Amino acid sequence: MQRIKTAIVGASGYTGSELLRLLLQHPHVDLCAVTSRQEAGKTISSLFPRYRSMPGTELAFIEPDADAIAATGAQIAFLALPHGVAAGIATALLARGIKVIDLSADFRIHDPAIYEEFYQHPHPSPELLKSSVYGLAEMYEKEIATASLIAAPGCYPTSILLPLIPLLRAKLIDPHSIIANSMSGVSGAGKKADTAYLFCECNESLRAYGLPKHRHLAEIEQELSLAADEMVRITFIPHIVPVNTGIHSSITSSIREGVTLDQIGTTLETAYAGKPFVRLLGAGICADTKNVTRTNFIDIGWHLDTRTHRLILTSAEDNVIKGAGGQAVQAFNLIFGLDEKAGLQSV
Repeated sequence: MQRIKTAIVGASGYTGSELLRLLLQHPHVDLCAVTSRQEAGKTISSLFPRYRSMPGTELAFIEPDADAIAATGAQIAFLALPHGVAAGIATALLARGIKVIDLSADFRIHDPAIYEEFYQHPHPSPELLKSSVYGLAEMYEKEIATASLIAAPGCYPTSILLPLIPLLRAKLIDPHSIIANSMSGVSGAGKKADTAYLFCECNESLRAYGLPKHRHLAEIEQELSLAADEMVRITFIPHIVPVNTGIHSSITSSIREGVTLDQIGTTLETAYAGKPFVRLLGAGICADTKNVTRTNFIDIGWHLDTRTHRLILTSAEDNVIKGAGGQAVQAFNLIFGLDEKAGLQSV
């Protein structure tokens, strides 16, 4: 099979560098363009010595210009850019016939008014929202396969949606009782100079942030509402913990009258049969980030608290892989009819 000419726009950040790692090793990818305003002119191997001697690392970073990217013959581009910035380059690339997988929040929210509410500025390209597909591969496989614009889900949403969506669709839990506590490594904040994320501020510390209305709530509640077929509002409490990568989410909800732990397990097993990156741990087992970091897996476990009649779900993932770059590569594989596991099978 001929290799697919692929660009990464914004390839020098944490997610961009993870995309580099994955795509440099992908058997069907010809990496033809990488962009970074700050690092333009440097080669991949000079900026990331860990990739030195890998084929393709002599490629130099260029400015994020749509015409320059199109001139390389790129068929698809991954955008690892901040929200508000990605939409402009996405519009320009789509106009040049290049498919786009956007890892920012710009195309995740269906309603531009909700986007503005959570991101404090009008949506830059509202005309594209109707054509974008939410890139949760386990839920929207068919839609992703025919799309030109994919909105890769956020890291926190992935860790919350995958445990909950099958249970809401089956009406096993009360959609108005959901509480999600999530903990993320410091890389979740992105590669930026900010006092709050300095080593001495994060090490030996654990704190909640983004309360009571973290930006990811918008897409979490959008997708949960679609699954439940009614409006869903949840309590979401994100925390930052002193690790580089990894997300652990502990999610609780009330169960419907008569629902058993066996029904919970059967529903999840049916939903994720044949889904290679969802690992169901079973009842009574808690997910652990040490088992998923540096992989594209999400682990899910569950308990039933008979005293409170509440279900406890736990999930663990790597925030820059399953929660970002790896999930985007899953979508890439679906778009081009490849094995969904291509380029993602290392553990």
